[in-house]
Amino acid sequence: MSWVAVAKKDFRDAVQSRALWALVAAFVVLSIVSTYAYVEAPALLGSTTAATFGGLLLFTVGLVGLFVPLAAIVVCYKSLAGERELGSIKLLLSLPTTRRRVFVGKVVGRAAVLAFGLGVGLLVGLGVGAALLGSLDAAAALLFVLITLAFAAVYATIVVGISAATGSTSRATTLALGFFVVFELLWDVIPMGILYVLEGFTIPSTMPDWLYPLLQLSPSSAYLSTVVALLPDLADAAEPAQAGAGVDVAADAAEPFYASPEIGILVLLAWVLLSLVIGLVLFDGTDL
Repeated sequence: MSWVAVAKKDFRDAVQSRALWALVAAFVVLSIVSTYAYVEAPALLGSTTAATFGGLLLFTVGLVGLFVPLAAIVVCYKSLAGERELGSIKLLLSLPTTRRRVFVGKVVGRAAVLAFGLGVGLLVGLGVGAALLGSLDAAAALLFVLITLAFAAVYATIVVGISAATGSTSRATTLALGFFVVFELLWDVIPMGILYVLEGFTIPSTMPDWLYPLLQLSPSSAYLSTVVALLPDLADAAEPAQAGAGVDVAADAAEPFYASPEIGILVLLAWVLLSLVIGLVLFDGTDL
């Protein structure tokens, strides 16, 4: 059995799950509500700055940055840990296949599931936004959706890698939630704490260049930087407060390279490679 066959089976099984469709419905509703709020908020608050489609894309980054990690945990935490816990992994491996093919197939299958749910929500949300705004930047929207689906694939790889490291679904859940808490909820604080200690327990008035790449270790921050790097015109289409994720989108003017948004692309690639290598090594060497 090839990894393609494993991925197809995994995707078909997930599509029949009520949890997936509940996830899709939740993101569609969330996309519509948040899009409507973004478009109507300036008028309701008496702001002179009108909402724009580019601003809507950047606004959506914050929503995606929260939804994707949680959705990835729901969709992927049982991918391998659940099969090991039930013993069905032995049946799968009794077929003419290898652990490597199973692992890669699970990554691709769960990434496709997550991308499917996210893609539906994005198309509905951006479609509603374009209708309300009366404008659409099709090229920017397409590139934004592709970047976002790639981000979903990155998180699917991370969580499947975590699932491969243990044969217990409860332990896989704990590890995945721990990753989310550290890298998504607390990571903005950790680099600042390191800077505070290194500067003699004070916060300098000018942030050093090395702080920026350290902040990008959070996958959602790297995702935002990737969006800004590949769609630089969007940063001028929205107010700074709409950028979200705690990353300074004006950092594309900073030097050297590691202090520019392009570093986000490398960080996302690094997460994929690390998750694949570590997850495969642990899964390949464990006693099933």
